[in-house]
Amino acid sequence: MKCLKLLTMKLPRRQTIRAVLFDLDDTLWPIVPVILRAEALMHDWLSQHAPTVTQRYSIAALRERRSELMAQHPHLAIDLRALRHAGLTEAFLACDADLSKVDAAIALFSDARNQVTPYEDVAICLPRLAERFTLGSLTNGGADLEAIGLAHHFSVSIAAHQLGRAKPDPTVFHAACTALGLPPEQVAYVGDDLRLDVEGAQNAGLLGIWLKRDDAPAAADYAHIQPDASLRNLHELESWLCMNDMEH
Repeated sequence: MKCLKLLTMKLPRRQTIRAVLFDLDDTLWPIVPVILRAEALMHDWLSQHAPTVTQRYSIAALRERRSELMAQHPHLAIDLRALRHAGLTEAFLACDADLSKVDAAIALFSDARNQVTPYEDVAICLPRLAERFTLGSLTNGGADLEAIGLAHHFSVSIAAHQLGRAKPDPTVFHAACTALGLPPEQVAYVGDDLRLDVEGAQNAGLLGIWLKRDDAPAAADYAHIQPDASLRNLHELESWLCMNDMEH
């Protein structure tokens, strides 16, 4: 493809890039509407199969309790499915409801959570990127790429809960690089979060690319973070990587 000039480009600071790792939620698809829909579907299901739970706990109340559990048990922040399961189990116990239905409710939520709508550039750009680079994914979330239908693009797919740590911990980035069989300096990480994705990747020795799909300014707390590139979509990522190849 033809390389385009990007005003947001910083000159590459390391070796040739051989692999690209992606964050998933809010990088390859918007996640908030998906979670809201999944929570609503699960709550509706519970109203039919465990009505005493929904009579006592609204969606907001369940969400608040999960936040409290996460504060009390930080390890649950690494496995959001386990966190949701723990919160719902607690609610069932408080209502003396049938605990055998918790797993079914969580399964329903998980299925709805994977019914995402990728951004328009994903179907176009991922196959082209996969022709030139080894692709991988590294997420703190619980997306199932097989269920979503994108797993075939990625040679490596790692979720934080598999490692017992989460971004921005350098350990998870290093684990992904090890799985790729490459040193960190030959890997670029692409994500929407300046602290978790960009700064986390850079602190681990990778290139940190900020995929900024909207025009919202960076939060003041993150003003010190300087991405290796700030891009608006995967088309711009292709162009940036093309220019990086030309530099080397």
